[in-house]
Amino acid sequence: MPWENNGGGGGRNNNGGPWGQAPGGGPRRPGGGNTPNLEDILNRGRDQFKGGIPGGRWALVGGVLALVAFWALNSIYTVDPQEVGVELRFGKPKEELALPGLHFLIWPIDTVEKVTTTLNQTQIGTANAAGSRASQAASDGLMLSGDQNIVNVQFSVFWAIDNPQQYLFNVRDQESMVRYAAESAMREVVGRRPAQDIYSDDRSGISEEVLQIIRTTLDSYGLGVNVTQVLIENAGPPSEVIDAFNEVQRARQDETRLQEEARSYANTLLGDARGRAAALREDAAAYTNRVVQEATGEAERFNAIYAEYVNAPEVTRKRLFLETMEEVLGGSEKVLIESTDGGQGVIPYLPLPELRPGARTNSTGN
Repeated sequence: MPWENNGGGGGRNNNGGPWGQAPGGGPRRPGGGNTPNLEDILNRGRDQFKGGIPGGRWALVGGVLALVAFWALNSIYTVDPQEVGVELRFGKPKEELALPGLHFLIWPIDTVEKVTTTLNQTQIGTANAAGSRASQAASDGLMLSGDQNIVNVQFSVFWAIDNPQQYLFNVRDQESMVRYAAESAMREVVGRRPAQDIYSDDRSGISEEVLQIIRTTLDSYGLGVNVTQVLIENAGPPSEVIDAFNEVQRARQDETRLQEEARSYANTLLGDARGRAAALREDAAAYTNRVVQEATGEAERFNAIYAEYVNAPEVTRKRLFLETMEEVLGGSEKVLIESTDGGQGVIPYLPLPELRPGARTNSTGN
């Protein structure tokens, strides 16, 4: 071979190379020993591969099966009952959703993203975390009401995914987006209401108004979720002023109690007055009816007497005179005086009234 003769020019023999040539044809090192050349290395490799791949065709079949199993593991997937899958072809989501069950796709051309469709709860204003997160969660509920009071509102937002494609690819960090939208909506509504509405008077109305604002906001972002309920769990003043607030509440309760007592007393007096007025009206009506009836009876009696008087005026005149004299003289002392010329002028009479037992006793006492 040409590269085996590395000697100098002319007929000089330096044993086949600058280091000399060993008896077997290989280069000779200064310390002695033989080193194989390139042709020997190639020949030995060719001789080794003449017998085929180590392990034969079974090793090749095993490798192919391993590749097929790896591809199948990435191509076959399952979707749990509380999930839906979104298949992507070259990164673009498909319109059809993968429902719960076993599915197949062409990997790596197709991939799948799974989302949970169960109801989610996002709590705001509740210190349920540790460290700095707990401090931030507690401060999220501090809001300014319409009457310039600071209130601490703790509420929960319940939501579920209704469009998995929008949920996965329209907005990043979806749960934080729900939290921010809910907190913003609650601050907007609380800022228009007095603190008393938030504490107790109109919680249901506030929850409904906040729910509508959250839905409008998230729909404008295309988040792909459906907010089903906003529940106000607790609303009150900050912990720093809770004692003063409780004192104010007790004062308001006392005020309400005193107002109720005064209203009850006023109703009692008003009821009594109305009862007496009704009794007086009834008495007046009865008196009016009685007087009218008596007057009517007297008028009818007078008309009857007048009719008789018209028929016999002398008899009626004499009767009226006698009845009148009877009424006038019936209870008086009477003295009879004779008016004849030969009389004494006064006729002695028996004092019958003095003979009565009562009259005798009175005269004795005098």
